[in-house]
Amino acid sequence: MKSTLKKLLPFAVVGVISGATTVGTIQYFGHNSNNEDQGYFKSASNVSFAGMNTGAVGDDFVKAAKTTVPAVVTIKNYQSRTSSNRASEQDLFDFFFGDPFGGKGGQPRQKQQQQVPDNMPSGMGSGVIISPDGYIISNNHVVAGANKLEVVLSNKKSYIATLVGTDPNTDISLLKIEEKGLPYLNFANSDNIEVGQWALAVGNPLGLNSTVTAGIISAKGRGIGILGGQGKAANPIESFIQTDAAINPGNSGGALVNTNGELIGINSAIQSTTGYYQGYGFAVPANLARKIVEDIKKFGIVQRGFLGVQSLDLSDDMQVQAYNKQKKTNIKSGSGVYVTGFGDSSGAEDAGLKIGDVITKIDNSDVTDFADLSIAIGSKRPGDKVQVAYLRNGKENMTTVTLKDQKGGTSTRTKADLSIGEKIGADFEPLSERFKTDYGLTSGVVAKNVSEGSEMAKIGIVDNYIVVEINGKPVNSQKDVEKILDKYQGNVQVKFVDEYGRIYTKGFKMP
Repeated sequence: MKSTLKKLLPFAVVGVISGATTVGTIQYFGHNSNNEDQGYFKSASNVSFAGMNTGAVGDDFVKAAKTTVPAVVTIKNYQSRTSSNRASEQDLFDFFFGDPFGGKGGQPRQKQQQQVPDNMPSGMGSGVIISPDGYIISNNHVVAGANKLEVVLSNKKSYIATLVGTDPNTDISLLKIEEKGLPYLNFANSDNIEVGQWALAVGNPLGLNSTVTAGIISAKGRGIGILGGQGKAANPIESFIQTDAAINPGNSGGALVNTNGELIGINSAIQSTTGYYQGYGFAVPANLARKIVEDIKKFGIVQRGFLGVQSLDLSDDMQVQAYNKQKKTNIKSGSGVYVTGFGDSSGAEDAGLKIGDVITKIDNSDVTDFADLSIAIGSKRPGDKVQVAYLRNGKENMTTVTLKDQKGGTSTRTKADLSIGEKIGADFEPLSERFKTDYGLTSGVVAKNVSEGSEMAKIGIVDNYIVVEINGKPVNSQKDVEKILDKYQGNVQVKFVDEYGRIYTKGFKMP
């Protein structure tokens, strides 16, 4: 009986702590702002377990919390904008902390027309200090659209941060504040985490600064369709760590750590029908997050290698059925990734893969679904070589694939190597002469493929807006835009027209 009780003890402790935290949060938001009744917040520390040894679990959590809390910051996103029903202007956390799984019981929040004052943040999230000289990792959606980013440390000291770079494909961003000797977290090897091990989520949920919650790793390699679901990530990498540690709005960009206080993930999203914690949170694995910020620091942009295959996730029955219906095929569901085609200049095709092959392993990592393939390849750079195991006609084969970038290159690039469109985050198509005549315009190009967080997006341009002039010069083609901005440094003034015919002139500094 005693041995059984001891085995159950850690679960009992976490259950009581989680229960007390949940009740305390409900009471906190149910009372007035003075919150005179503090009893629920004291109750967890008053719980005693007579005759039971709770030291081991508690000490582990205390050590991790003491290490982590000083290195987790609040990030305030300031932007002057009028919010509307357009998806591009929704609240920063609506999608990431709403119901990304198809409205299973949740009701969408009604949008109100409102002007956000310049001195009030449009959104708040968390970040993690990863070096003593002020580099901070967070989520892309925490910093998206910001005119100003304020970082507040756990000691309440405040800084204005520089946005070093972002990657919508992984929902990772890198910021920098000018300070030295800061507390920071070390990255753990997230490949070594195991389902069932303890994990702590540290952040600033619901305005409650420096909050620590505990749970376990519930699953690894989760692909939930959240990054590509709104079309903001062209090539999303989804292989999330799933945890049942409580995560709420404001935790986004915060730390998921092990009991040593080492960073195993960056908290990004929850599965919820209400927008609040219901049991499952998702974090970007530390290994992927570290690779992204290292690329941004070293090259200014993310170096992304591609296998060069079009594929079908055999683990997804609905996907397989839909493909069979569309292509009139009879592919069986199962494990692995089925090759359905190849991109231009495909490294995989060069290495001998064919349509119908089933990829089962990349290097030493098993590939059971698309999430596995996504993380295995997405964490590599152009020019890297990977060993690919695949099935063909039931027989296992192996080949070496040299990864390429989207343009077919095998070398790394820096910001200086980017095209004008890549630098400012948009492509442009000519405006028809008939459209110009109908709307009284003498020039104009249509913005396309506007990247989230890009310079064009920051000044309010989205797909299908019409850019009329750049730096006072009319533009009628992509070449016009490139000619004006090629080798240009300094402030850029863009005159554009929105979907209601309103004309704006706004500027940004050429990256």
